[in-house]
Amino acid sequence: MKTAIWLYLFLFLAVFDLHAQYPILTPFAISLGAAPTFIGWMMGIYSLTHLPGNLIAGTQIDKHGSRRYIVFSLLGAGFILLLQAHVHTPWQLLALRSISGFVLAFLSPACLALLAQLSSDPVKQGKYMSGHGVVHTLASVVSPAAGAIIVGSMGFSATFSGLGYLLILTGVIAFMTMPRGIVKQHEKVTEPAKPDVAPADATSVFLPVSWRYFALPLVIACAQGILFFELPLRGGGHSSMMSTGLLFSIISIGALFTLSMLFLNRYSPKLRLVAGVLLMSLCFFVMAAIPQIPLSTVLFVLGMSKGIIFPAMATLFIRLSGGSKLGRIFSLQSIATSIGSFIGPITAGQLRVGLSPYFIAFVLLMIGMLLLPYYTSRREASLSDSKSILN
Repeated sequence: MKTAIWLYLFLFLAVFDLHAQYPILTPFAISLGAAPTFIGWMMGIYSLTHLPGNLIAGTQIDKHGSRRYIVFSLLGAGFILLLQAHVHTPWQLLALRSISGFVLAFLSPACLALLAQLSSDPVKQGKYMSGHGVVHTLASVVSPAAGAIIVGSMGFSATFSGLGYLLILTGVIAFMTMPRGIVKQHEKVTEPAKPDVAPADATSVFLPVSWRYFALPLVIACAQGILFFELPLRGGGHSSMMSTGLLFSIISIGALFTLSMLFLNRYSPKLRLVAGVLLMSLCFFVMAAIPQIPLSTVLFVLGMSKGIIFPAMATLFIRLSGGSKLGRIFSLQSIATSIGSFIGPITAGQLRVGLSPYFIAFVLLMIGMLLLPYYTSRREASLSDSKSILN
């Protein structure tokens, strides 16, 4: 439990630091002379450079543990923000954002794998994932508005420098307190007999679970990338930083609302996942087709869907994997998320004149929900049986 508390503290500081940039990056890029299309590529390239980091993280976290990768991500991202405080051209900002994307690619799979390793009990694992979601959401509630306020009083350069020093301090504390190596589960378990089930094909040997499950984090990230691109541009970028920060905070308050409903953990993670994605897709449809509904109301409901989706997705992946190769599982999830986050803002930047990007997000979410396997394969059933034996 002590490890979980420290990890939640580091996550809070890191998420606060990173989410504080959401409402100010677009105005900052515009102040450097960047066009909306360039901003779309800047946001997309950040996610694209996640991919090599995700690929490296997958096997290395399982082999060496999470500690070194958490520390590396926090320190690296902090130093990059210090450099970002002194850029003068859009291309310099693009270069630093691309490096930052690689550095931060290790943080999410390392943190999720470490949390999942703290217990072999599915109920406790679900609570740890919900706690991760609560901490993530609490930080993201205050950070967008705080970032906009700090920029308004201190300017872009001082804000990026302050956020950079905060990340570096967090990385140093993580280095001093995080456990070395792989965390051993406290429960003593007996190794179950390996199920006599052969994988269906070569793909199932490489992927711990069916590739169709990873379509959902891809389309969800794509939809979020579209939203994060569109919201700062709604008022022209310069005069709307404060209102944009408040809108991002409203999303997080909605997520916190559903994350606090701990009874939701009793329901099937796949059922929760489908319900959350359906609710999110309806929010994007409303933003595209019914603009009369207040944006703050729609974003609050969209945040509620996020509070349902992300703990359910993490729990589902843990169960499907049987509790093994968690670094690889969460690395593959991060890869899918990175691809979606790359496609989303670029698509919005190219098509926003002739077609509502929110409608594109709605269509993608519905496709992702249709691709989700709604049956239990022999391999998944065997992993579930193995997990029940462990507990």
